Amino acid sequence: MSAKKNLRELLKKDEIVVAPGAYDAWSAKLVEIAGFSCVYMTGYGVSASVLGKPDIGLITLTEMTNQLRNIVAAVDIPVIADADNGYGGLLNVVRTVELYEQTGVAAIQLEDQVTPKRCGHMEGKEVIPKEEMVAKIKAAVHARKDPDFMIIARTDARAVHDFNDAIDRAIAYEKAGADIIFFEAPQSIEEMKEIHKYIKAPTLANMVEKGKTPMLTGKELYDIGYKIVIYPVSSLYTITKSILDMLKVIKETETTKFVLDKMIPFGDFNDMISLDKLRNLEKKLSEK
Repeated sequence: MSAKKNLRELLKKDEIVVAPGAYDAWSAKLVEIAGFSCVYMTGYGVSASVLGKPDIGLITLTEMTNQLRNIVAAVDIPVIADADNGYGGLLNVVRTVELYEQTGVAAIQLEDQVTPKRCGHMEGKEVIPKEEMVAKIKAAVHARKDPDFMIIARTDARAVHDFNDAIDRAIAYEKAGADIIFFEAPQSIEEMKEIHKYIKAPTLANMVEKGKTPMLTGKELYDIGYKIVIYPVSSLYTITKSILDMLKVIKETETTKFVLDKMIPFGDFNDMISLDKLRNLEKKLSEK
């Protein structure tokens, strides 16, 4: 079964699809090793990982596609991928969808922000007119070749205008052909419930630590009506703190012997990265 079909099948189950965030091939592989059925490629994390810069529209389509290609190749589970605002106008959206679909990704996420965009829980966002985003969604639908490839439409209008405008946009995006609706940053449980009175398509919840949306469990989100939950920055924030803590110890003690219990052992890491499997394959291929 293709990753695209796999994601569609996951959405039919009586449980929420949990997709932790990844920003490179190894973080995506760890999501798979941990037993999750889906992984989310975060533009916020890719911008930090590739550029060392914030998620403010600096990362390019080429950089995102290259990172995505490596992520998809590293795992067997479906990948949902952030594509920001499509990196331009209607023809740019067409090209973005074409390039993303070629990587084997299961779903692409497009948002209705202007250029340059902002992370969904940052201040200072702006959105394009609803009609312009509707046209972008139609362009994405036109561009995809595999009908199982899913298009996620995200609206950031809640923080820019108001809840009602965001609902109006979400309804319009669903009618335009979006397979999944991503209503970004609802500010209360009541708003999260209200969304599902209007949207029939599967919905995606974004759990950002200390963001604008209440932090709920997957079960709580599913009971409200959500079908997917992403944790886009959790791994990024965790690894950043862990590395800084380790570097602080080296700076102070000039040795790592005091943080060995915080590290994966050499042999275990090699097992996780499939070293013996690849060496055995190399040996088998070299046999006469």
